[in-house]
Amino acid sequence: MRAEKMEFKNGDYSLNSQANFNFQLNRMIMWDGGELADIEEISPLIKDSSSWKQNLISIGDKAISEGRTKEAIAYYRMSEFFMYDGDPDKEKYYTLASDLFYEYYGEYFEDGTVVRYFVPFEDIVLPVMYAKAKGGRKDIILLHGGNDSYFEEFFFPMLYFSENGYDVYLFEGPGQGGVMRKQGKHFIYQWERPVKAILDFFKLDEVTIIGASLGGMLAPRAAALEKRIHRVIAWSVFTNFMDILISTQPMGTRKILKILFKLRMKSVINFVFNLKMKKGDELVKWGLMHGMYAYESRTPYEYLDKMNRYQIMDVASLIDQDMLIIGANRDHFIDYRIVGQEIDALKNVRSLTVRIFTDKENAGAHCNVGNAGLVFNTMINWIEAIKNK
Repeated sequence: MRAEKMEFKNGDYSLNSQANFNFQLNRMIMWDGGELADIEEISPLIKDSSSWKQNLISIGDKAISEGRTKEAIAYYRMSEFFMYDGDPDKEKYYTLASDLFYEYYGEYFEDGTVVRYFVPFEDIVLPVMYAKAKGGRKDIILLHGGNDSYFEEFFFPMLYFSENGYDVYLFEGPGQGGVMRKQGKHFIYQWERPVKAILDFFKLDEVTIIGASLGGMLAPRAAALEKRIHRVIAWSVFTNFMDILISTQPMGTRKILKILFKLRMKSVINFVFNLKMKKGDELVKWGLMHGMYAYESRTPYEYLDKMNRYQIMDVASLIDQDMLIIGANRDHFIDYRIVGQEIDALKNVRSLTVRIFTDKENAGAHCNVGNAGLVFNTMINWIEAIKNK
């Protein structure tokens, strides 16, 4: 169903006492098509991953019975978010949400507003949605998500950039959406590999790449090694994934963990994190369970050790393009103040702009979910300023 007018919601709601549940509930409303009234009804009932799944499926079923497909897509998709590897419902509800999405928004594909491609990459294909610039083309954008994204979530951002004069190639890479869930291709830190495949397939050059969340590391990493990228937007402050993962722990715990990693004390580290999961730390549980699934790790130690590869600090000196870093002052995943380390490491960029959005703008949460319109307009203004200078 075609939207009559493209609008991005603006707001920041206190819905759950646990930071990650609260963020994901806001994300569901702001980005995914959920309704505040539905979410407010179930948010007090969500205490853990099991109650998350149960209540999201319940309101998804209710929405379907009432003919509210747009909302059902959001609820079914996000019900899968806290289902862990081995749950037979994980693929079921991902598939259901995806099928409903392409049926509901079918008009966009039927009339050619959006064209779907499948780009060969190693032993799989990368799904790509393409939206052609309206009017004269100002630039070419490659757009992708991060650690837990699916590319349908960026459908309307893609269309918004298109309406403002940009050719947009929205894609999923290894570890994301159906590439992982359907094709079994897990994350790789060498993001330049899937990016190269897309640039080669469409014969693109002089592009702007935008990466959200973990994409704030993946996109700059690709730019460091792929010079057909001329501009980089890191839609999250991102230095080293392992440091970010343990940053939610008290300072004393962080110091001890770093010592244990240096000494490679695997059994102790596994014991510490398994204990935290057993004690009901849902943020730690989700981080580890999703992480071990998405990054093919058998233990917490193996997962965290792999995360050391997901960083821009070791390639920062190779980034010589124009770069915009976007952060958030109330990000529950990432302390925006580490942006100083990133700035210091980016010694050879052509230009560097940093914009930290705040809760006063309803944009202080991770990836600024409360005020997406403001963020997209900031990106557009930056691209045009860089290209016209």
